[in-house]
Amino acid sequence: MRRIVKKRPQADAVDPERWLAGTPERASGPQSWRLLRAIAEAVLPQPQSQIGLFTLWGSVSTDFVLLFMGFIAASQTRFGLRLFFGLSVDPARSVALPFSRGYLGLVLVYGALVTLLGYVEGLYSADPDRSTQAQVVVLGKAICWPTVLIGAAIRISSIDSISLGILGWTAAFDFAGLMAWRVCKRSRSARRVETGRSVRNVLIVGAGSLGRELGDYFEKNPETGFVVKGYLDDSLALSPIVLGRTNDLDRVARAKFVDEVILTVPGDREQARRVIQRARWNHLDVKVIPDLFGCELPHLGFEHIGRIPVISLHHEPLPAFGLFLKRVLDVLVGAITLALASPLMAAIALLIRFDSPGPLTYIASRVGKKGRQFRCYKFRTMVTNADQIKDSLRALNQRQGPCFKISEDPRITRVGRFLRHYSLDELPQLWNVLKGDMSLVGPRPHPVDDYARYELEHLRRLDMTPGITGLWQVTARGDPSFRANMALDVEYIERWSLWLDLKILIKTLSVVMEGNGA
Repeated sequence: MRRIVKKRPQADAVDPERWLAGTPERASGPQSWRLLRAIAEAVLPQPQSQIGLFTLWGSVSTDFVLLFMGFIAASQTRFGLRLFFGLSVDPARSVALPFSRGYLGLVLVYGALVTLLGYVEGLYSADPDRSTQAQVVVLGKAICWPTVLIGAAIRISSIDSISLGILGWTAAFDFAGLMAWRVCKRSRSARRVETGRSVRNVLIVGAGSLGRELGDYFEKNPETGFVVKGYLDDSLALSPIVLGRTNDLDRVARAKFVDEVILTVPGDREQARRVIQRARWNHLDVKVIPDLFGCELPHLGFEHIGRIPVISLHHEPLPAFGLFLKRVLDVLVGAITLALASPLMAAIALLIRFDSPGPLTYIASRVGKKGRQFRCYKFRTMVTNADQIKDSLRALNQRQGPCFKISEDPRITRVGRFLRHYSLDELPQLWNVLKGDMSLVGPRPHPVDDYARYELEHLRRLDMTPGITGLWQVTARGDPSFRANMALDVEYIERWSLWLDLKILIKTLSVVMEGNGA
């Protein structure tokens, strides 16, 4: 979620505070998040890592769980093989073995050694260039040495209650489990990059040799997830790739949905200061490629993109955990609602079939987050040639701005009018929510032809995943002002919290029951 504008448009007739009592930001927003982070930083160790504290500890915790599961699998496999070959076993002791006090202590120490050595070897670093072979080597060392050390400690201490055989089996299962997890995670990340969901849009300042080398690297290595949207340069002529001067950073960043600015000409101090200041003002991540004057500096403190060292000067914090919970809420509520509404949707399909000729659903391209288009699903509420005659009705448009809406639309069918009255036509969009194209709550996605009429400032509403319902739907649905719509969408993006989503969902139920749909 990118918040790139600090000045909000002023709505003439709509004040969100009038409709939603209390301020989401004060209720459960940044203050509670800062308190949680302060507690975490006071309690948890803080290794010097290039990834976030919660991301690091999330990865370590996942590895701990996988290590314990590997130990259980190892002990039970060994028990099964001994039983299969007719060797003496104690079934009761073998089943309870993973939860005995001695082995739980062993797993705790073993997991700590594995993760610590893995951290030293860079196992948890955010390096998109690390190959699978390199991870195999690092993970092999991270598991091999703790196994050898603990095995030697058991042998020296003459602890008969802990089996070296189980320790060896555990090492094998842990390596397989941790490696499989990383391969799956890497594959999933690659798929998200291919679909455009994990792409970082980059704007490079400086179109010289260094900037072009960096851009070429991103182009040849799409798995990094970075997409160069263009260059800014104060000396070169404008072209399809040189989009403007450094003073144009605000405009270009907004138009291209930029997430990160990389400065490749830090030698000009005034220019660099201006670029960094404007980028931070627009809530963009900032990186600078230093001029090393031919010298090699230590790796510590630097990120590397290919062979180019990069200093990260500013990282825009995102409510990653909150957005994760928002996605969990979308999936759970969307799946349950879709299952419960299936009989109703079947009845609606029959009504549409008997009411007018044509398909049951209306599938059209909509513009979502960062201008990405997706196929949006709705029950058909209009005649089949509604899109073809839309332009002929533009003169009757009752909405201000690029959106199109007329109250007595002649294209709407009889059943369609009823479905729109109670917003039942939007039930198939729950499938868009499960796919991740939409969320339960967010700015409404607009048709492609309406998006083509956007002005530059209107692109701000595309900084967040579109939703089935939103702040505008529950506060000012009948207001024809697109400016008021924009003000509420930007207000939602800048003050987003999970609590605000829940309040909007609850208000949506009352709006739907009252029949205040389109």
